[in-house]
Amino acid sequence: MAKKKPASAAKRSKSSAPPATRRKPKANGQEPRAKSQGPIRTYTIVDYRLEKPNFILRQVRTGDEVRYEVESGDLSAPVPPIRESQYLSRQQSIEIYRWMLLNRRMETALENLYKQGKVVGGVYFGLGQEACSCASAYALHKDEWLGPMIRNQGSVLVRGFSPRDIMMQYMAKAGSPTKGRDASSHFGDHEKRNVVAPISTLGDLIPVLAGVALGARLQGKNIAVMTYIGDGGQSTGVTYEGLNFAAVQNLGLVLIVENNLWGYSTPADMQFRVKDLAERAIAYGIPGVIVDGTDVCQVYDACHEACERARRGEGPTMIEAKMMRMKGHAIHDAAEYVPKPLFEYWRKRDPIARFENYLMKAKKWLTADENQKLIADVEQQLEADREFAVNSPMPEPESAAGGVYCEPGCHEIKPKYAMPKVRGVKAAGPRRSEAAVHLK
Repeated sequence: MAKKKPASAAKRSKSSAPPATRRKPKANGQEPRAKSQGPIRTYTIVDYRLEKPNFILRQVRTGDEVRYEVESGDLSAPVPPIRESQYLSRQQSIEIYRWMLLNRRMETALENLYKQGKVVGGVYFGLGQEACSCASAYALHKDEWLGPMIRNQGSVLVRGFSPRDIMMQYMAKAGSPTKGRDASSHFGDHEKRNVVAPISTLGDLIPVLAGVALGARLQGKNIAVMTYIGDGGQSTGVTYEGLNFAAVQNLGLVLIVENNLWGYSTPADMQFRVKDLAERAIAYGIPGVIVDGTDVCQVYDACHEACERARRGEGPTMIEAKMMRMKGHAIHDAAEYVPKPLFEYWRKRDPIARFENYLMKAKKWLTADENQKLIADVEQQLEADREFAVNSPMPEPESAAGGVYCEPGCHEIKPKYAMPKVRGVKAAGPRRSEAAVHLK
C-alpha cells in the first residue's frame, strides 16, 4: 500500500515555495529559476489591450441550415479609449491615419471596379484591419523587409506602392507590378521596396522571411523582417517550422498573427484550444504579445519594440492582433454565417473612426478643417489613380512569354547590405600521410 503524504505537504500552496520560484517574470516573457532547481522557466504573455472581449459562439442547426449564435459575452460593452503611444509623434500618427484612410478608400474603389466587371478574379478585403496593416508596416525601417498577406494592402501602401499599382494589378493591366501576368495580391518588389510577394499556401512566407533575415545577418546586419499569418493559417505545419527555425537561429522575424475571429467560415472557438494564439510563442521560447488590432497605438508600440529587439539581434517576436474581419473571406462571400450582433459590436470599434476621434478630441492634433482637408486630399489622389488604372492598356498577348525564365542581363543578383564574409576553406582531398583507398 502506498504511503500517504503528510497533510502539510498535500496542502502546501505555491506561495510556500522558495523565493526564487516566485520571482516576477521579465517583460520579455522568460525568467529562469535558480540553477540548483533545474532549467525550469516561467513565462508571461504581454497584453496591451484595454478591453478583453470573450465571446463564445454556439453552432445551431435547423434542418440542413447551420448558423452560429453568440452564447456568451457582453455585446453592449463601451468602446475603450485608444491607448497612449510611447513612441508615436503627432506627425507620425497623422501619417498612419492617412495610410488607413487611403487603404479603405482604395478597397471601396476596388469593390466598385469588381462590380463593373473590370477586375480579373476576386478581391480580398482588409475592412476593420487597417490599423493592424498600416501601423505594423510603419514600424519597419526602409532597408528592412515585409511579407504581406491578402488583407495587408495597407502595409503595401506604406511600403511605397501606390493605389494605381494595386488597382492595375487587380485589373491585370500592362502597367501593373506583374505586367498583367498575375492578378490579386501576388506582387512584390525585391529591388526598391523590400517587399516579398504573398504566397497563397498559408504560412510559407514565414520561412522565406526568416531566410531574408538570415541572409542579412550573413552580410553583417541584424534587421527586422515582418510577415503575417491568420488565425487559421497559424495552425499549418510550415508556420511551426519557419518560426522554430527563426527562434533557434535568433533571427529578427516579427510575426503578426491576425486573429480576425474567422478562418473562412469557421469561428476561432472551433479552430484551436488555447485561449490566446500568442500563448504558442511559449513553445518556441520567444516573447508573445497580444494587442487590440483596432488600436493603432497598441499595434505600433508592440511592433516597434519587436523590431528594436530584432535589430539588437535578440530574435523573433510573435504578436497576436485581435480584431474582426468585417467582410467575408473574399468578395464572393457574403459572410451570412457571422452573427449580426457580432458585426455590430466590432463596427463600433472601427479602427479609423477610433483613431480619428483620438487625433481630434483626445490629443487635439487635428482640427475639423484639417481633417476634412486630409480626407479630400486622399479622395483626390485615389480618384486620379483610379482613372489612370482604368484607362491603362491591357498587356499584349505576346508579352506572356516574357519573364518566364531569367534572361542574360535582365537583372543583377548582388548582396543587399554587404559582401558576406567567408572563411577560408582548404582544398578537399586526402591528407598526404594517408594512402588512397582502392575498393575492388
